[in-house]
Amino acid sequence: MAYTVKMAETTLEQPKPQTTKKTRIFSGIQPSDELHIGNYLGAVKNWVASQGSSDSIYCVVDLHVLTLPDEIDPKVLYEGSRQLLATLMACGLDPKQNIMFVQSHVREHTELAWILNCVTPLGWLHQMTQFKSKSERAKSIGTGLLDYPVLQAADIILYDADEVPVGEDQVQHIELTRDIATRFNNLFGETFVLPKAVVPKVGARVMGLDEPQVKMSKSIARVRPHHAIGLLDDEKKLKKTIMSSVTDSERETRFEHASPGVVNLLEIYESLTQESREDIETKFGGKGYGELKKAVLGVVIDALKPIQTRYNELMNDRAGLETIIKQGADQAREIAAKKMDEVRQAVGVG
Repeated sequence: MAYTVKMAETTLEQPKPQTTKKTRIFSGIQPSDELHIGNYLGAVKNWVASQGSSDSIYCVVDLHVLTLPDEIDPKVLYEGSRQLLATLMACGLDPKQNIMFVQSHVREHTELAWILNCVTPLGWLHQMTQFKSKSERAKSIGTGLLDYPVLQAADIILYDADEVPVGEDQVQHIELTRDIATRFNNLFGETFVLPKAVVPKVGARVMGLDEPQVKMSKSIARVRPHHAIGLLDDEKKLKKTIMSSVTDSERETRFEHASPGVVNLLEIYESLTQESREDIETKFGGKGYGELKKAVLGVVIDALKPIQTRYNELMNDRAGLETIIKQGADQAREIAAKKMDEVRQAVGVG
């Protein structure tokens, strides 16, 4: 008897392409004051350089400004939100590559904040160091001033953010956010991603020009006009601020040996030109500080001119700017609404 053996047909499956989920980054920025060159060199410039490599969300947190009602001008706050978004875009952040929106335009932030309030022990909020410092200068202490870290937590975990880039002074707030999310997850089931605070290792730490022992600050610049280099300052103000910056009576222009004010100027020059420290020290060695200040002024003007030009274009096209703001809110709301559906189901409301 003859046997016919039929070979089984084999097909090789092509390996499925592996898709790597991008890290989601969330950052919230208050529209209370104009951005300065410290914000640009320390954060925004790095955001622009890395856009596309992460899933980034930038939120103008206008509701946080309400925690100090005695300092609010409603018209200034409304306009400030537009100005801040326009400034970020002028610096190079692309709304087509990032979600950029105004916090108050996405109501899920406040809804989630209320639910998180109900699971946050009051003692946790009393321990926050920024509440202690801000309450000292407040004419009266509103509930919002104590409670705004809960709203901040809602801002972050509403979007399942993996990382939150912050300064060292904000790390405590991200730890509180993790604690609140953990408590909610323990009570109602796994709902929120636990975000991680990321303190950037790369990024200039720019000090105040009138007080180089203190980090350049938006709030200080509000009362001391030549403390900071504002991204939107005109050339006259830039010249006054930089040429009057605090140095010393020496002529030392080496990074490791000069006084804090001189080092600050050298580092601003370094960050904007990307020249090596050796070349910079050679260039200014033996020269008076007037030459250094003039050089810093020149590179600052060159760096800010395209930013200011683009900012003015955006602000002059108000219809276009409002369209971008609406589109950003729509994108954010799509994510936020899904998360809030999970939250409502978890707690049994809605």
